[in-house]
Amino acid sequence: MSQPAATPGTSRVGRVARRTRETDITARLALDGAGAVEIETGMPFFDHLLHAFGRHGLLDLDLKARGDLEVDQHHTVEDVGIVLGQALRQAIGDAAGISRFGSARVPMADALLQVDLDLSNRPFFVYRVELPREWVGRFDAALIEDFLYAFASNGGIDLHVERLYGHNVHHVVEGIFKALGRALRVAVSLDPRIEGPLSTKGSL
Repeated sequence: MSQPAATPGTSRVGRVARRTRETDITARLALDGAGAVEIETGMPFFDHLLHAFGRHGLLDLDLKARGDLEVDQHHTVEDVGIVLGQALRQAIGDAAGISRFGSARVPMADALLQVDLDLSNRPFFVYRVELPREWVGRFDAALIEDFLYAFASNGGIDLHVERLYGHNVHHVVEGIFKALGRALRVAVSLDPRIEGPLSTKGSL
């Protein structure tokens, strides 16, 4: 079950459980963590990507997902994005004191990736990533676009992801998750000079 959102000055943690006929997912996301991550999705490479996201974002993340992988990976990957987006929004609460914007450019061997985001509570998604091939081992890397769209939509994130260059699909995709974590780490950071949400409207 979802729990009330934390506010700055308390533990900023989001807890979400989602069960459908296709997936059963639970997640705990702590914004003020140290990158302690426990992931189990049934897809080892996806676990690896989420671990990179949490570790580089200094997010404590505990996520367990069971899905109909015998049918396809899509349902599980997309639903994990939904749950993580909801957990993030819950942990942010009213967004008081957060820096709100974050950007990160990450080199990954042959690849260079850029992620820019705004925790505006007005979701938008731009994905400028072309993959030379779709599969990394047994994982369908084309599903990363679906994951990020679900994450942005449910997290209220204006999210822009770009592959500047790179040909190794493993490096490209992993670089995206590292950059996403690092950009989010900046955006959720608290600044004592900011009173309330950082918006001329007075709220997000």
